[in-house]
Amino acid sequence: MEKINFTIQQLKGVSTATIATCLFKKGLRNQFIQGVQPLRKKQLTMVGQAYTLRYIPAREDLNTIEVFKDPKHLQRVAVEECPENYVLVIDSRKDARAASAGSILATRLMKRGVAGMVTDGGFRDSAEIAELDFPSFHQKPSAPTNLTLHQAIAVNEPIACGDVAVFPGDVIVGDDDGVMVIPQHMAEEVANECKQMTLFEEFVLEKVNGGSSIKGLYPPTNPAVLDEFQEWQRPQN
Repeated sequence: MEKINFTIQQLKGVSTATIATCLFKKGLRNQFIQGVQPLRKKQLTMVGQAYTLRYIPAREDLNTIEVFKDPKHLQRVAVEECPENYVLVIDSRKDARAASAGSILATRLMKRGVAGMVTDGGFRDSAEIAELDFPSFHQKPSAPTNLTLHQAIAVNEPIACGDVAVFPGDVIVGDDDGVMVIPQHMAEEVANECKQMTLFEEFVLEKVNGGSSIKGLYPPTNPAVLDEFQEWQRPQN
């Protein structure tokens, strides 16, 4: 547990762009959740392990308003059982015509210490959710209740979200650019590499702001650049 918590803290200082490049180098090209955006920009980076909720198309005889009387309704179960510091990731089949959740459920998740929520569908009460101190990502606003189109069918099982496979425990990172999914087994390795990549980008920006050309600098095809970077790092550590 201490190891994953340290990894999560490291990733809070890393951009999704850097993570995407790191995963691309490892052969993973499809870890960016497509079509989602933050409800509010300029929030702190969202990082946490995935707890999942999956919807299927609603069937009218099984998905009436009466289902909310059931305390074991899986949408409610997900909201009440998503662990502290995790991210609730919702598979809404990329369908934003009906809401995946709204501001009351988002507020409950926030109060329970959940790190954020992501859906490839939409949220209702989007303006209210945007005002919360709770990172949230969706496709677009949606007013209709989820019951009109979505039927909660499973919690904490593998899902698809925005064309990405998300397994429970995967590490989710979200910022103004969107959301990346890091396979749990390589999260520590990715965090360490991304920390070094972020330092190098800071070095490059310093050089570019000083008037340097990017040729040989970014990417560092000139071996002397890496030697200079090593020297630059010493006072940073």
